[in-house]
Amino acid sequence: MAGRRKKVRYVGLMPEYVGFAPEGAGSNAEATVTLTLDELESVRLIDLEGASQADAAQAMGVARATVAGIYEQARHKLADAVVNGKRLVVSGGDVEFHPAAANPLRGWPQDKGEKIMRVAVTYQDGQVFQHFGRTEQFKVYDVEAGKVTSSSVVGSNGVSHGALAGLLAQGGVDVLICGGIGGGAMNALAGAGIKVYPGAEGSADEAMRAFLAGTLPQFDGVTCGGHEHGDGCGHGGHGGCGHGDHEHGEGCGCH
Repeated sequence: MAGRRKKVRYVGLMPEYVGFAPEGAGSNAEATVTLTLDELESVRLIDLEGASQADAAQAMGVARATVAGIYEQARHKLADAVVNGKRLVVSGGDVEFHPAAANPLRGWPQDKGEKIMRVAVTYQDGQVFQHFGRTEQFKVYDVEAGKVTSSSVVGSNGVSHGALAGLLAQGGVDVLICGGIGGGAMNALAGAGIKVYPGAEGSADEAMRAFLAGTLPQFDGVTCGGHEHGDGCGHGGHGGCGHGDHEHGEGCGCH
């Protein structure tokens, strides 16, 4: 009976560097260790990008047990080449180039657990960034029993503005604190079960403290429209800005 065909593994990066030679009197450059592309991908995702084995398995389109085996074999080969001074070549493997396999959650905290609430704040230079759809960073806080247990600044990793809600959902975010945000994004976040506190301004850490103290306002309206003006709030320059009773002069976190 014919053997079972091995499932194709997705890889998100084709390497530019495919050969490494040892230096030193005791090196054994004639001996070669071959690291396959799927083995390299497992190391890239787990060791370099910080993905969990479950996330790496999803990115590569295989079972978690499969990626665990690939990763273990890759680590053994790397150790053999480095410790024993062998030439390392990257080649082969039943793979398919799939850019989406490049983990969008690289650098994000993982496995928050059931008792943790995860809060993300649009972030730039310590401040609440004022355009949700353009944010390149989030500051992510993990909260347990009303106290922050950890925080880290993470990237949106090139995810388009239309996919940011999905990124936050995949990252286990329960609450978003932001400046300006449009109606489409609000709907997408609501659909993902993420509670939104728009219209925040100033220090990200201060906004987080206000949230924990229960004093951070949660405005119901959209805080930015699809157009912008030099010092307005993107709502065409009339009366209010969807933040309640204040006027443009007081600021609405959309400019």
